Amino acid sequence: MTSPRIIDIVEVTKPISSPIRNAYIDFSKMTASLVAVVTNVVRDGRRVVGYGFNSNGRYGQGGLIRERFADRIREADPASLLDDTGENLDPHRIWKALMTNEKPGGHGERSVAVGTIDMAVWDAVAKIAGKPLFRLLAERAGREANPEVFVYAPAATIIRARTIPPCAPRCAAISTAATMS
Repeated sequence: MTSPRIIDIVEVTKPISSPIRNAYIDFSKMTASLVAVVTNVVRDGRRVVGYGFNSNGRYGQGGLIRERFADRIREADPASLLDDTGENLDPHRIWKALMTNEKPGGHGERSVAVGTIDMAVWDAVAKIAGKPLFRLLAERAGREANPEVFVYAPAATIIRARTIPPCAPRCAAISTAATMS
């Protein structure tokens, strides 16, 4: 078996283009980053790709992702990004590589850029393991997985927009959006 490797990290920045606004933010001006972590692993005849996106209320972080963080993963020794078994990627080791040459602290937009890549990495790890992410996380924490997971879903935002956001198929918020008619 060939060890899993990240062969590319792709980021696109897209406008949210929503007429929603609140006391602080006009979402019609906002953007979001969508990240694909492409691996060399094939499952059911398809390459495993992990996906992540940043939440609305923050601008897309394409510049930071493309110019700073993605290169750190591409340039890392692939073996340094694997778990102890060598059979899957290790999100914690990948995070460590992302944070190379960064000073400590959660300074501003960096956390959004790293978090978006981190989300995509965890998605890829779960897909490589052949398990839903909630089950993988529960197992790693030594707990029994509960398929009924409570999530924060901005229902008022979705309902006011009268549209399901493009990310909905990958969002837990879809269950909230489904109540709209």
